[in-house]
Amino acid sequence: MDKLHQIAQNVVSMMDFNPDHSFAAVSQVEAYWDALRGDQLLPKRSEIDPRGIESALEYAFILERISPGVARLRIAGSHLGDVMGMEVRGMPITAFISTPSRRRFCDMMEELFETPATATVLLKSETGQVAGRMILLPLKSDMGDVSRMLGCLVTKGDISDSPCRFDIEHIRIRPVRDRARHPVPTSSAPAAQTGFAEPVTPFISSGGKRRPPYLRLVQSDD
Repeated sequence: MDKLHQIAQNVVSMMDFNPDHSFAAVSQVEAYWDALRGDQLLPKRSEIDPRGIESALEYAFILERISPGVARLRIAGSHLGDVMGMEVRGMPITAFISTPSRRRFCDMMEELFETPATATVLLKSETGQVAGRMILLPLKSDMGDVSRMLGCLVTKGDISDSPCRFDIEHIRIRPVRDRARHPVPTSSAPAAQTGFAEPVTPFISSGGKRRPPYLRLVQSDD
């Protein structure tokens, strides 16, 4: 429970900086995934606890990779069923994507599993009446291979005319950094002062001349 409490606190902190609250569930799922992996490269599918994303469950889903560039829905929140107007478990995630955009989506999925990397996908329905945002976050299976994915799909607009399929407007891919191998560098040295201070010029001795041991006042006869 302590770990869940820590993850929840991290989720709240990250959501406070989300400027678009209509897609807050996307930020919550991403923050949960990031806090769960800690110093690991990726969290495991078995580590996902629905209580960590309770308020975003209707938008969340779990994918299983079944072939290069293709993944099917193992678990799907109720919102995904509303978008398609049917039960979506067992369907490929590309069912939500329009035919012209599917090749691009499949290429992206293969890159996410192979790199591994995360992606945020901005979507627009074929009718142009619904906007969507999807996030895809890779997971390791219990066997240790990257073949699962935690995701979230949130839409804005009327989805009553289902099934609703989307064109891709923009994809942002971010490779996952191994924190254990590449820690954030820290330094104990004091920070350099800036502002109007001029750089200090070091004293360099002439070497051949010695200073007199004392100063002597010489008076003129004038």
